[in-house]
Amino acid sequence: MTGVADGGAVRDAGRRAAGHPWFHRLSRVGLAARGFLYVLIGVLALQIAFGDGGEEADRSGALTTVAGKPGGTVVLWLVTAGFAALALWQFAEALYGRPIPGGHKAHERLASAGRGLLYAAGFAATLAFMLGHKGASGDQRSKAFTARLMEQPGGRWLVLAVAAGFVAVGGYVLYTAARRKFLDELKLGQMGRRVRRVVEPLGAVGNAARGLVIGAAGVFLGYAAISYDPGKARGLDGTLREFAGSPAGAWGLVAVALGVVTFGVYSCCEARWRRVEAVRPGQGR
Repeated sequence: MTGVADGGAVRDAGRRAAGHPWFHRLSRVGLAARGFLYVLIGVLALQIAFGDGGEEADRSGALTTVAGKPGGTVVLWLVTAGFAALALWQFAEALYGRPIPGGHKAHERLASAGRGLLYAAGFAATLAFMLGHKGASGDQRSKAFTARLMEQPGGRWLVLAVAAGFVAVGGYVLYTAARRKFLDELKLGQMGRRVRRVVEPLGAVGNAARGLVIGAAGVFLGYAAISYDPGKARGLDGTLREFAGSPAGAWGLVAVALGVVTFGVYSCCEARWRRVEAVRPGQGR
């Protein structure tokens, strides 16, 4: 009985922490940090499109760009803290539910747990960068990951499964953009009509671009599995560069890069109006 009581006390303490205003503020700092990185990545992609790109258009390129600017170290430590806050926020939603319709349901909480793991990985990568461990580029990591999976029994099918997951997530994000489902996550009552007229198209365009990039990365990963060639896999930088090879040429990359910048701006809007309060099971109906 003591163990059960202790477990209940831990859950209650965790719920109180997740409901504290400072926890909500830190979550918003994390959303702003995410938006900041997306804007930088989009700008780097634009530079690549116009033939003036020196850094890769991914997390490592964005961090390297910031590190070279005055005050860059302070900004990067804030970004690191922001990603830690994002991970904790998503894990809190996984435990206590999301503040959206149906947010108590298992699939919503599982999705929050998955996002928490991604943000935790982003925090670890950013922290490693701050400690001097630059590591491989996103494309190199993607190829290495694909090669390791393919070396396992049934590895080709594992890679295909991961690719299908990317395509499914990208498709879902595109669906949320088209159906404006992202509005469920915002405090619309705190927005004026004029503000919503700005934020809604930012969310639609930004999420559409994000979904397109995620889905495209899945397609390249699937192609790597089908051709049994890990070199076909692409990270974020490689995926963005492939849009320059579309029939639209460099303008295809420009369009997607502007979409990535738009998502970054929208993420900063989320820092102001996103619902970040975890709820108890049954409340997010």
